[in-house]
Amino acid sequence: MPSNQYTPPMVQQQPSVHLPPRDSLELASLASSDHNNDGQRASFESSSEGGIPSSRKLSLEDPEDGRPRAKSRTYSLSSAFDFNSALFPLSASGAGAGYAPIGTSNGTEGYDLGNGQQNLEKNKSLTFLNGLSLVVGLIIGSGIFSSPASVNSNAGSPGASLIVWVVSGILAWTGAASYAELGGAIPLNGGAQVYLSKIFGEWAGFLFTWCAVTVLKPGSAAIIAIIFGEYIVRAIVGAEVGDVSPWFNKGVAIFGLLLVTAINSISTKLGARTSDVFMFLKFIGLLAITVIGIIVAATGWGYNRDALSHTWKTTNWFEGTSSSTSQWAVALYAGLWAYDGWDNTNYVVGEMKNPGKDLPRVIHTSLPMVIVAYILANLAYVFVLPTEVINSSNTVAVAFGQAALGPIGSLVLALVVSGSCFGALNATTFTAGRLVYSAGKEGYIPSVFANIGLSSKQQIRLPRRSARAKLLTGLVADDAGFFATPIYAMLLNAALTSIYIIIGDFTTLTTFYGVASYLFYFASVVGLIILRVKEPELERPYKCWIVTPVIFCCVSLFLLSRAIFAKPLQALIVFAFIAVGVPLFWWRVGP
Repeated sequence: MPSNQYTPPMVQQQPSVHLPPRDSLELASLASSDHNNDGQRASFESSSEGGIPSSRKLSLEDPEDGRPRAKSRTYSLSSAFDFNSALFPLSASGAGAGYAPIGTSNGTEGYDLGNGQQNLEKNKSLTFLNGLSLVVGLIIGSGIFSSPASVNSNAGSPGASLIVWVVSGILAWTGAASYAELGGAIPLNGGAQVYLSKIFGEWAGFLFTWCAVTVLKPGSAAIIAIIFGEYIVRAIVGAEVGDVSPWFNKGVAIFGLLLVTAINSISTKLGARTSDVFMFLKFIGLLAITVIGIIVAATGWGYNRDALSHTWKTTNWFEGTSSSTSQWAVALYAGLWAYDGWDNTNYVVGEMKNPGKDLPRVIHTSLPMVIVAYILANLAYVFVLPTEVINSSNTVAVAFGQAALGPIGSLVLALVVSGSCFGALNATTFTAGRLVYSAGKEGYIPSVFANIGLSSKQQIRLPRRSARAKLLTGLVADDAGFFATPIYAMLLNAALTSIYIIIGDFTTLTTFYGVASYLFYFASVVGLIILRVKEPELERPYKCWIVTPVIFCCVSLFLLSRAIFAKPLQALIVFAFIAVGVPLFWWRVGP
């Protein structure tokens, strides 16, 4: 099980000292304790040349110390981070190894602080609860309501399927714990994009961005949106109605996508609070399924008693367990798909108030909660539904509601699943916008996508208000007002997602997502191990056991090899698509 050892950073109060110039984004992210000290914040100004990302400035720096030859500047340091140890190794050892200073920025303007400097990362507004809701919101999407069929049919028995759900959760937990260490050591928006760039070089971060921005993020959002549309349409027209035109489903899916894009464009706080609400609703829905299952199991009561399962009382739960390694691999893959989304908070870690403390807390709270919720929900399915129904249905939750509560139950469960998908769509839209924004700041894509708001210079500021009005607007408005969000970045993500919704070929897309995502998961976690060796003195507010990333790397290699051997042509397409990013890197970034 991943470690939960948290090493609190040392708090130091130092007099003004002479330090080399520092990157603006690095200072914005690491000086996270200075939220209310405007005078002090003003001293954290960028010394980077505008328009050139610091990671690429390494080639222009002095080869002896890896820093630009510039006049030293005086800083007054009062931060919860003693970030001298975190900065020096990465900047000093980077010239020969592809490393770059923590917190690179290309000078693109964004969040307006009133001094002409704009960075989304300076809006430290996300709390532990917000991070928790983002992770839970994306993990609990449609997987627990559809994946049981694949897990059960391949595992072969209810007992074996429960083991798969536990093992899948623990394996996902190892990846999440590894990312928590990376996020604490490099507390910037962008997730794997930032980690790969700092550890392996910009080419690695660019290739991830190329795949994630164009396929991974919009593709996964399209799958969620289509499922949302199907369940909403079924809830409206009724489950007994025959085939419905797929364009009705896609129309509802695009409407849901536009709605969550609008919510997240209005303010960061509104998007985060929407995730909070849907997180609680998801757990309420899973709790209701569990309670209903226990009641049916204890009393034998149900709307359609003939459709209820009774074999769980008399049959060995491990009878029929598969002995095929290949089938167990498919079951494990389906389980890990249902847990996917654990890296969500890492895309917005630069906006967390206390990333070093809250990020590991988010991981070690969300994964156990989801694992327990999944186990209880699957037990409820076993108590109510016959094994053959669970193994064959892609709408297990609706079948559960129909058997236990009748038409009303199927309607309510259809709405629960659609609400869960809407919450997942909101969470992935929130984080995808930050990924595109980070790519724009690095110059990987046009800089317009790094703008904050519709204008790079201003957002809608809030006028003077009464105390009650301040309380109400404070629930949904950011400190800078409304529309202080990466609107253009989220519009790009919405446009690409809409294309995938219209095309709707998800078989190839799912394979692409599985191969590409676990390839980059593997690379990032290998980077964690490299960072441990090359930078042992780097300050890490959280440090997982070394066996944790090793286990996850082994699992990732296993899943990648299985996908390559099972579908070699589609895997070849994935690698070819990634390779296309190499000339694009030379075009956008240069040697």
